[in-house]
Amino acid sequence: MRNGRCRECNDRVPEEDPLAAQQPPAQSVTALAGEPVDHRFKALPPDAEGLTVGALAAERRNLFTGGFTTPVLALSAESVEANLALLETYAQRHGLAFAPHGKTSMSPQLFARQLEYGAWGITAAVPHQARVYRAYGIQRIFLANELVDAVALRRLAGELDADPDFVFACYVDSVRGVELMDEALRAAGAVRPVDVVVELGAGLTARTGARTEADCAAVADAVAATSTLRLVGVAGYEGEVPDASPERVREWLRRLVALAADFDAAGRFTALADGEEILVSAGGSAWFDAVADVFAEIPALSRPVLKLLRSGAYVSHDDGHYRHLTPFNRIPEEGALQPAFRLWAQVVSRPTPEQAFVNAGKRDAAYDLDLPEAQVVRSARDGSVRPATGITVTGLSDQHGWVRTEADAELEVGDWIGMGLSHPCTSFDKWQLIPLVQADGTVTDYIRTFF
Repeated sequence: MRNGRCRECNDRVPEEDPLAAQQPPAQSVTALAGEPVDHRFKALPPDAEGLTVGALAAERRNLFTGGFTTPVLALSAESVEANLALLETYAQRHGLAFAPHGKTSMSPQLFARQLEYGAWGITAAVPHQARVYRAYGIQRIFLANELVDAVALRRLAGELDADPDFVFACYVDSVRGVELMDEALRAAGAVRPVDVVVELGAGLTARTGARTEADCAAVADAVAATSTLRLVGVAGYEGEVPDASPERVREWLRRLVALAADFDAAGRFTALADGEEILVSAGGSAWFDAVADVFAEIPALSRPVLKLLRSGAYVSHDDGHYRHLTPFNRIPEEGALQPAFRLWAQVVSRPTPEQAFVNAGKRDAAYDLDLPEAQVVRSARDGSVRPATGITVTGLSDQHGWVRTEADAELEVGDWIGMGLSHPCTSFDKWQLIPLVQADGTVTDYIRTFF
């Protein structure tokens, strides 16, 4: 990569080449506004049937009085904007490039906003995600996985050969994986080599990644023996460090930095052209402060270094898991993320003074890390909003939420409960179209997701 861009490729694929011809033109994010409002999308006003999403957004309906049905997931417009700005500022302050993990939202609209706020590109985990990104014109993709699917590699080869400005890199962590990639790319007649980074595993019991520096060197040797792959850096995920602590995470990150320096000293990055950057990447949503600190220690190498952070959960943040884990708890002077999700559900049963049931369950709310948190109640009688004092979500069925109420809790059938959620990734994936709502309840847009 040259300053974050692909080097010029002299061997252009002819227009009639089937690999190039199969690639559809990128769609515009603005085209999403032309989708019809219909039964595919939960909670949208029934009387909006037949409108386009853009036309409904232009009506600027109120979430509570505009005909929306419950349950309905809302995304705070102000919080999303604040979070986007904060991570842009943070990355700039620490000299980091930023490729937020798109698997969190799978929303081209949010990708576009992240790029507007300085993101270098978007990270993916699996081929389907990269395909969505390309459908909406994402030009820089970092795939944080080893890609050994022959069909996906054939498609990737076509994308790279058809678009010399398309920048792509992915993990490699095994000699066998390199062999499979090479075999598939040669069978596809790939012209441009695929850029790869060796993944250093975060520990013997961690997820993916070569476990030792010797294993990493063997993978790098295997890459060097191919003509279809090009080694451009090293990477990994510090969130998998066993029994993670600031000290253990920093220790692993220093191993990653040392691996990059050792590879450079051994001449393993000679395939890079003059001015191209060595890519060093890490960074989930729990330890990016450690990444910033250790990446600041990267020594001078033979080429510039692209220090790539990949945190993704920040765009919506949450009221549970990441509220507790966010590095901004450790570095409050750098700012604070704002939880952007609120799930509104209606009380449909109040069988006893200690129990109530709402009409949102596992199909609507994230529950893999924490249960939803009751925060406010909106009265069905007069629309007033009060704190959800004495009200606790204790369980979820498929379509019901179990609510425990203290004896003096004010709650009746018909009231709406606004709940905070934990884990953005499993909140976004339950909703195909999410109202973007201002603090006064005005819906200004609808965020489309592709899971």
